[in-house]
Amino acid sequence: MSEEQQQLKRRVAAAALEYLEEGMVLGVGTGSTVNALLDQLAPWVPRLRGAVSSSEGSTRRLRELGVPVLDLNEVDDLGLYIDGADETNPRLQLIKGGGAALTREKIVAAAARRFICIVDQSKLVERLGRFPLPVEVIPMARNLVARELTHLGGRPVHRPGVTTDNGNHILDVHDLAIDAPEVLETAINQIAGVVTVGLFARRPADLLLVGSGQGVRRIEKPA
Repeated sequence: MSEEQQQLKRRVAAAALEYLEEGMVLGVGTGSTVNALLDQLAPWVPRLRGAVSSSEGSTRRLRELGVPVLDLNEVDDLGLYIDGADETNPRLQLIKGGGAALTREKIVAAAARRFICIVDQSKLVERLGRFPLPVEVIPMARNLVARELTHLGGRPVHRPGVTTDNGNHILDVHDLAIDAPEVLETAINQIAGVVTVGLFARRPADLLLVGSGQGVRRIEKPA
């Protein structure tokens, strides 16, 4: 990662901190942009009631900062979830899962009243699909799911040496032109053996913060 990219991530992460509130439980995602957020979270530690984490890696970092990490089942109100994305379109529909935490990320996003996605400008595209679409699968169903994904027009590739925090495998689906993200998300989730797909279309972000050399652009979810 270049110094310029790191600077953009730090800038957009700092902008996301403006949306934190005293006494809230914060949902925390996974990845390099979220790490830039955690790098700047220390002043907020005594002001948060706790956090819900989407990955073991983020959980470790939160605990190192002194933030209580809560089980989502114990949280009645998750006011805010902040996470990055591998790709986003202007409708705030996302591809996530480059860090193999897509299932827990999708669960936390579904539970949150507001979902803020933080990205650098390279992640904003007109049509999703340039980044390979991750699909988390039960190990015994990997080849079955791969055949079904081929029928949908994709080229699935097993991500070698990767086991998710849930003990599953990842198929990265290449060569998809995703014109109807909600339709494709539903179709893939209905394949037997799929845990979840890294399309966040049915539950997109509510606010997108895009870091660029000119500053941070804020894009609200269309009505």
